[in-house]
Amino acid sequence: MSNTTETPVNQSAEAGQATGQTKKIGLLPLTALVISSSIGGGIFGIPSDLASGAAPGPALIAWTIVGFGILMLSLCFNNLMKKRPDLEGIFSYAEEGFGKFGGFISGWGYWLSAWLGNVAFATMIMSAFGYFFPIFKGGQNVPSIIAASMIMWGLTYIVNRGVESATILNTIITICKLIPLFVFIIIGIFAFKFDIFTANFWGHVTANIDNGSIFNQVKNCMMVMMWVFVGIEGASILSARAKKKSDAGKATVLGLIGLLVIYVLASIIPYGLMSQSDIAALDQPSIGFIFEKVVGPWGAALINLGLIISLLGCWLSWTMLPGETTLLMSKRELLPKVFGKTNKANAPTFSLVVTAALIQVFVFTFLFTEKAYNFAYSLCTAAILICYLFVALYQVKLSYQNRSQKGEIGQLIIGICALVFQVWAILSSGLSYTLLCFMAYIPGIFFFIKARKEHGATKALSKNEWVAAAVITVGAIAAVFLIATGQVQI
Repeated sequence: MSNTTETPVNQSAEAGQATGQTKKIGLLPLTALVISSSIGGGIFGIPSDLASGAAPGPALIAWTIVGFGILMLSLCFNNLMKKRPDLEGIFSYAEEGFGKFGGFISGWGYWLSAWLGNVAFATMIMSAFGYFFPIFKGGQNVPSIIAASMIMWGLTYIVNRGVESATILNTIITICKLIPLFVFIIIGIFAFKFDIFTANFWGHVTANIDNGSIFNQVKNCMMVMMWVFVGIEGASILSARAKKKSDAGKATVLGLIGLLVIYVLASIIPYGLMSQSDIAALDQPSIGFIFEKVVGPWGAALINLGLIISLLGCWLSWTMLPGETTLLMSKRELLPKVFGKTNKANAPTFSLVVTAALIQVFVFTFLFTEKAYNFAYSLCTAAILICYLFVALYQVKLSYQNRSQKGEIGQLIIGICALVFQVWAILSSGLSYTLLCFMAYIPGIFFFIKARKEHGATKALSKNEWVAAAVITVGAIAAVFLIATGQVQI
């Protein structure tokens, strides 16, 4: 979602498993798959995003917290996948545990996250093109909007014709995004200077950056770090390919450790190459510009070329994801039937066109949004955190119901840890983005009510669901107020 993974490919793997066609693989290859499927475009811009809010010391503390929290969440996915293999789609856990409206809230949030991630792809890929073609420099001008729109509608057309990601394409994408990162990390280690790294380790005296306390700096890291983990649910889905059940949990843990090592190195090494203020001032993709400072123009060219190919592949996959999400929601009577209609190629045309139109609207905001990439990924992350919260809640509920069974107390503890982390992540990332997401929930609620009527429900919403809808509406009104008063910049 950035974090930017190729989740639809993972969903295909899940479907293949259900039909008995998925080839089972061993622990090490499975771990490698978990790592490669979870790394997307977000890591290429993480140095400047992180440096804008934190020094290296607080950033390392934040990585420790996020790593533990994401591990707990992944173990929740792994457990639920084993216990409830009949449930399809991340929102099905919310529906099973908390009713139709809970499923809608989770599913609509996942849909929002998916297409908002594509907005982030658009500005990042145009910034990368800008390195080779100055007309696109910055990724937020009229030529960038035109080019990004053409790419977006072109990918929508391809997906609408039923063309899915090929194995060869995904292999090329994986190579293109991993090799530049590994080259950067290896050379960065040799060029690393401890005097630069330790000069302002806790962030108290950095020029032009108001770091605040260590705790505030840790909070500043949350949205950035959670963004690169959007789509981590795919890691657990891939774990279903294991030859042995015991390998599934091991691959999840080892894969996450591998991801953390890569993410930490890619985001912390720059602090030993340039000052924090210099890193924070870089355009996206910041890793490219940092590498250029170390080895010259070829370094930036390598990073930007790898990023372009990687993002094109991810963008194709994530063009399929929103349509697949609304298609599944329609089948589960959470959205009107029109969202479930498919063409001759079995593609959900209506959903694809609606999603593309919304992305187009946000792409136009490039002209007046100072940092379109940061705004898009922040909204994307805020939306997905709502979905992850429901996963943790269902893990707690299911484990508590089965607490007398062997091992369920441990699963309950894992669920509670994941739940506490998700709540803290939402609060520390800034409630303003969650409130902005609530604005997008308002039309969704009308769609949900229409779907309930289409399927003969006597009451569109129960008393508790009306209360939840009212809370969302109040949150949306609060978001409008924050925007109108300038407290939230769009």
